[in-house]
Amino acid sequence: MTTRRLFTEAGRAAALRHPLLPVLLLLILVFQASTGSFLDPGNLRGIALDAAAIAIVAAPLAVLIISGYLDLSVGSTLALGGLVAGWLAGESQQPLPVAVLGALAAGAAVGALNAVLCCYAGLSSFIVTLGMLTAVRGLGQQLFPLPLSDFGTGFAWLGGARLAGVAAPVVLAAAVLLAAAAFLALVPAGRHVFAIGVNREAAYLSGINIRRIPAALFVITAAAAALAGAIKASVLDSVASGTSGLGFELTVLTAVLLGGVALTGGAGSILGVLLGVLFLGTLQNGLTLLSVPTFWQLIAQGLALIVGAGLAHLTPHSTKGARP
Repeated sequence: MTTRRLFTEAGRAAALRHPLLPVLLLLILVFQASTGSFLDPGNLRGIALDAAAIAIVAAPLAVLIISGYLDLSVGSTLALGGLVAGWLAGESQQPLPVAVLGALAAGAAVGALNAVLCCYAGLSSFIVTLGMLTAVRGLGQQLFPLPLSDFGTGFAWLGGARLAGVAAPVVLAAAVLLAAAAFLALVPAGRHVFAIGVNREAAYLSGINIRRIPAALFVITAAAAALAGAIKASVLDSVASGTSGLGFELTVLTAVLLGGVALTGGAGSILGVLLGVLFLGTLQNGLTLLSVPTFWQLIAQGLALIVGAGLAHLTPHSTKGARP
């Protein structure tokens, strides 16, 4: 087989496995031809920075969904994490590690409550986390009724520092994505996630702890959302309980479904999630460069969610139990 044919076959296999990939490449070409500046290094860095918070939450949320559960409260948890971190860094003058740990603790508490109600009490994760979306938002408004700002240079490091020339949030997002991929591929509990999502009763009969694993994933997902909130607060140097994270749960869920993760559980890949995150970031950035009105951008995001559901039927690993 010639080198050219080898690359052709590899490209065709990648397109079949992740049909979003050729769509993403086409979208990039269209935006570059339309704007002439889409592929500028500065613009690409902006896309990566904007997509980092989405990726940090999308990776653990995808693993949770593969296990057969759902968390719709990540937007409100993001807001709570940003508020707690901002208050600790600003009002309390705490160092960055304390502020981040405070945010992670707040998120983990929300995740633990979701876990108890969904994994141990047996309530619907859709209903529970939909209720928590409102309850956590209300808690944030009660605790922090006024916007917070001016968190100091120490806290600004989280969103503005560069590690080997790469923005810290992007490095964190890459680490989370790699950790999630390694968990699913290399750790026995990761393989159990697929089994639980495919058939919970069969997984239980085979000796898998069908409560503890998803419960841990609820905690991790909520903690990741709180970390993303702290990052956003650091980047903006402000956070407001009424507006922070509004609609974020829909954005993250869209990225996950675009990546081919089955909403019914049992199938998905982190590579697909990364493609979904990049697709959303590319779409939003390109439309902004073209000065497309905000309402059209919202319509495009909604259509992307519908397209994601369609692409799932074309993706071979969307079959129950399949893994990349």
